Amino acid sequence: MENKITLPIGMSNFTEIRKNHYYYIDKTGLIENLLQNNLSKGTLITRPRRFGKTLAMCMLADFFDIRKDSRALFDGLYIAGNKSLCAEWMNQCPVIFLTLKNIDGLKFESAYDMLTAELADLFKQHSYLLDLDQMDASDRSIYERLKDNRATTAEIKKSLSFLTRIMAQYYHKPVILLLDEYDVPIAKADSKGYYDQMLEIISPLLGTALKDNEFLKFAVITGCLRITKESIFTGTNNFITDTISDNRYNEFFGFTQPEVTKLLTDTHCEACAAVIQKWYDGYHFGNLDIYCPWDVLNYIQKVMATGTQEPENFWEHTSDNSVIRTFLERTDFDVTEKFETLLNGGTISEAIEENLTYNVLTSSEQNLWSLLYLTGYLTKVGSTHNLSETLLKIPNHEVMSIFQKSVTEWFSDSLARSNRSSLFEALWNEDADKLTEILSDLLFNTISYHDYAESFYHAFVAGLFANAGYIVESNYENGLGRSDLVIKDRKLRRAIVIELKIVKNKDCLADECYKALQQIEEKKYATKIEQDGFKKVIRYGIAFYKKECLVM
Repeated sequence: MENKITLPIGMSNFTEIRKNHYYYIDKTGLIENLLQNNLSKGTLITRPRRFGKTLAMCMLADFFDIRKDSRALFDGLYIAGNKSLCAEWMNQCPVIFLTLKNIDGLKFESAYDMLTAELADLFKQHSYLLDLDQMDASDRSIYERLKDNRATTAEIKKSLSFLTRIMAQYYHKPVILLLDEYDVPIAKADSKGYYDQMLEIISPLLGTALKDNEFLKFAVITGCLRITKESIFTGTNNFITDTISDNRYNEFFGFTQPEVTKLLTDTHCEACAAVIQKWYDGYHFGNLDIYCPWDVLNYIQKVMATGTQEPENFWEHTSDNSVIRTFLERTDFDVTEKFETLLNGGTISEAIEENLTYNVLTSSEQNLWSLLYLTGYLTKVGSTHNLSETLLKIPNHEVMSIFQKSVTEWFSDSLARSNRSSLFEALWNEDADKLTEILSDLLFNTISYHDYAESFYHAFVAGLFANAGYIVESNYENGLGRSDLVIKDRKLRRAIVIELKIVKNKDCLADECYKALQQIEEKKYATKIEQDGFKKVIRYGIAFYKKECLVM
């Protein structure tokens, strides 16, 4: 009987995945690569969210931790084949593993409470250190306070360096520090308005553990962004940073093409290959093409459970995607043409700044393009003649849909906040010339996608009436067919029938408007509305050519 494959959806605990025989794509080569890469004091690996950072860190912790016997967990995996490396390193080092991904709060005080609670849990995990006979009485008191969540702010700031010292004394060995999602507290603090307060805690907490720490063997740190300008890592000797632009660890975060091909074969989902590539592939880490593992696993799980191959946007639910809205709402940045190029599948050329500081992320257009790139919303597709610039595009259909949704919501929200009285006045007064002028101005300032397809104009016109107290019906079945849009004002028993046309030549705008009005009459689109008791039904034909229109 064939073994049933169980996918580790949303799981980042390496021990749990291996012990319970979940499907695991072997990333243990990271251990070998890490140890062969100079063993610098600190290695910072930055990747977008949902690319397996936490699982990789759990795997490293299980491999190195001196308190464990991990041979069974790694049996049959790549690293187990390197006998000499395993003999030297497996379960031979004291390890501190701390994740900061849950440090959040509407105010600094609540986020600080989360941080101190996380540190208290860490100290409880290592309570055995209190058995150290040689521990100084004052150190013992500090340890007890940190464990019981009664420590002073100064003790919190030095807690990691303190723990490495006590642990090194206990084991007579230097300590490996594994710090997951180090930048989450700073990112959350910046978005909630207490950036300086949080930085004042995080900077010494990490800085004292990493800089000139004789009790530290090495540290591996993960996050979304490299924020060296924060002075967190300043002065740390031999500090290596690996971003999505680098090749050092590119295959260990996300799924490669051979890994996805094998996964599809193992789950008998080979028929889904094209959909998965179209929707969840397209990221480039260094010179390697990478799939988003979160999406691939969720999609295959859905196919296995339901049999449907309809793709779904899994990535957008893991964040608020506010960075795109931030960009759109910056009226001092003229990014309309660049967004339209991206939304229509094209590329733009931008200078990327990989050293970003959270409190100035939105201070320049360059920073925002860099942020979109580093967080996975855009991907690198090549270099330009200008060596300081990078060719960028939207990586796949999933991220494209996030962009389109963000643009649509931004446009609708902008309209809802604007004064549309002149638009509605012209509309109900049958002032076609004024409507032509207003719609053309709005078109010029909006962002088009689908390369000016009918669906774009349909959504554009429908959006004008959203949240305005009118009933808006798209493709409304009446008469002898379906009209594009019907706008109803039930209170005053009046309505509007709109038929849209798209032309390939600007000179054809008037002809298509006539055809639209003729279609309304021939198909009797207004008849059913009049029969429903509306006293006045206005007919409009609107023809579009790119960002120009004509209303009749």
